[in-house]
Amino acid sequence: MDQQIRSNRLAFDVTHRLVLSIAIPMTFGFLTTPLLGLTDTAVVGQLGVAEALAGLAIGAMLFDLIFGSFNFLRASTTGLTAQAFGRHDGREQQAIFWRALLSALCCGLLVLALSPLLLKAGLAIMGPDAVVAEATSTYFSIRILSGPAALANYAILGFVLGRGQGGVGLLLQTIVNGINIVLSIALGLGLHWGVAGVAWGTMVGETVGALVGLAIVMRGFSPADRPPRAEILSRQAIGALFALNRDILIRSFVLLIAFALMTRIGTGFGAVTLAANAVLMNFFLLSGYFLDGLANAAEQLTGRAIGARYRPAFQRGVKLTIIWSFALAALASAFFLIAGPALIALLTTAPEVRAAAETFLPWAALTSLTGALAFLMDGVFIGATWSNEMRNRMLLSFAFYLAALAVFVPVFGNHGLWAAMNVFLLLRGVLLALRLPAKADQAFSAAQ
Repeated sequence: MDQQIRSNRLAFDVTHRLVLSIAIPMTFGFLTTPLLGLTDTAVVGQLGVAEALAGLAIGAMLFDLIFGSFNFLRASTTGLTAQAFGRHDGREQQAIFWRALLSALCCGLLVLALSPLLLKAGLAIMGPDAVVAEATSTYFSIRILSGPAALANYAILGFVLGRGQGGVGLLLQTIVNGINIVLSIALGLGLHWGVAGVAWGTMVGETVGALVGLAIVMRGFSPADRPPRAEILSRQAIGALFALNRDILIRSFVLLIAFALMTRIGTGFGAVTLAANAVLMNFFLLSGYFLDGLANAAEQLTGRAIGARYRPAFQRGVKLTIIWSFALAALASAFFLIAGPALIALLTTAPEVRAAAETFLPWAALTSLTGALAFLMDGVFIGATWSNEMRNRMLLSFAFYLAALAVFVPVFGNHGLWAAMNVFLLLRGVLLALRLPAKADQAFSAAQ
């Protein structure tokens, strides 16, 4: 009886409007990221020095690899916060935030301390010439100073998304990337600082974004819900956080290996095919930015429903986000099929690369549909903090991916490579979806 009263008190309705109120702002926020990359490239490209542009490309790739490895800070914070939000537990929300922020700052300081070794390893792997290596070192040595702030932004963004504050998330993303873009242009071109100006723009943007985000979050904290230090530093809570982060990290690394393996195999088909694949992967990544907004909505709504022990909201949240995800995925696929040749022409002027990219374009357009369920199910399982299930099914999907590569590539060449990638994306979503009913029964059994 007490459980039923509590569930009624925490019950909430999931509507299309609620889903889109989270998804749309974050979609726009995520789309500022590729805009930032284009701006940085354009600024350095205006210098007319190929070595500077190559140095920027290598440096940006290193940061994508380093900081991308810590994306678990954002994901785990969103899931845990959403569940505490669903329970109306303000004290635990504050505790989760401070644990996440402390973890982020510690990781950022560790990255900063290891930065000389990371730079040396990155240059050794990439093997650039002396001039390019100097440009990379300049960019890396400045931008790495933003490490603690950049990872703090992951924790802050995860917290506001866990509370369903998509508008705040958009504001913070706009501040970080907006300042970055403005300063990159002003310092890189206006003051002729080049690569160094772009790096300083990033460092300042991340730092200001972290400070503004911290101020916004703390302003919303109630003094009555302030947790004691012992509760924040609880060994059990920190252990659970690390276990969750570990599973998400393994999942992210396997995904990164899958994409790296596709690039590595693609090199065997020659420079033209490799370049065509690189062009087409931009379409897949762009689709991911659109679908990530709905994945964030799924994280918040399912996590909130788990915290509230209210299954109708969980089921409705999954249903509506699936509908919107596949609708957007279908639109994205149709858009790339129709506009793909024109976009390819914008991305490359080489006739042979254009022809090859257009040949494999249908496979790239299909990734929006085959990947839609995978992105969404990741959001559901992160929100519910079922990280071990997500990790295990990622590993199983990767095993099937390796088998598909072994079967398809020798027979169909690059067509087989793209087919294997689509199989991988499809299996990730299907395997998680098949596990979903049993996990939901388990999670809500105590609420019956």
